[in-house]
Amino acid sequence: MSMAQFKPEHFNWRMEEGGVAVITLKRPERKNPITFGSYAELRDTFRKLVGADDVKAIVFGSNGGNFCSGGDVRDIIGPLFDRDMKGLVEFTRMTGDLVKAMRACPQPVIAAVDGVCVGAGAMIALFSDMRIGTANAKTAFLFTRVGLAGCDMGACAMLPRVIGQGRAAELLYTGRTMSADEAERWGFFNRLVAPDALDAEAIKLAQSLAAGPTFAHMMTKTMLNQEWSMSLDMAIEAEAQAQAICMQTRDFRRAYDGFIAKQPPAFEGN
Repeated sequence: MSMAQFKPEHFNWRMEEGGVAVITLKRPERKNPITFGSYAELRDTFRKLVGADDVKAIVFGSNGGNFCSGGDVRDIIGPLFDRDMKGLVEFTRMTGDLVKAMRACPQPVIAAVDGVCVGAGAMIALFSDMRIGTANAKTAFLFTRVGLAGCDMGACAMLPRVIGQGRAAELLYTGRTMSADEAERWGFFNRLVAPDALDAEAIKLAQSLAAGPTFAHMMTKTMLNQEWSMSLDMAIEAEAQAQAICMQTRDFRRAYDGFIAKQPPAFEGN
């Protein structure tokens, strides 16, 4: 399946060289809120990416100096008061389905975070495989600020794994903003770059991954996710089997042939 002609309604999409897809949210004048429509369309898009042979890596970028201001107050928060319990669970499951789809897609996802990154936006960044930020990035899991629990969209499972239990607990209880400096020191951001270099740096990283052994990248992402629930012995055995599968790929042979010929291998993802 090709995504070359894909034209989403609720967010921006473009393809860069090397099979890199770039996603940004709309309405920068409101710091890119997420809506019912964008939740559902993003979820469906990440599900489609499982079979998208022309997309090798994904950048979820910022727009107009901000990443995402979270759930739209007018489009989401207000209408939730008109839903019964069944309707509320349908909504909260849909939000979780988005980040589950991000984990399940085989392509690495890089979040490029500038400015405001809060609520559902912070969760999208959290569930990306890597995050690049700027000094202007302000990340907050502000669910308690609106009277809700910090356990939203998998936050209590994922955030401690990224920054540690104590730090995660502080952010989730208080809803306070994590500065860019804290985020880098704590491991939330892989690195910080200048705001005017953010887009280019994220695309450059994505292109380097897209040019690599993409089948092996898929296997790496799969094992990073699956090994959470494994014992150490189970994980070592699972990795033995996964690596044996990768040893049957042509890319493994291409790497060997390139080494013998003293030339960089041209990986093709098979």
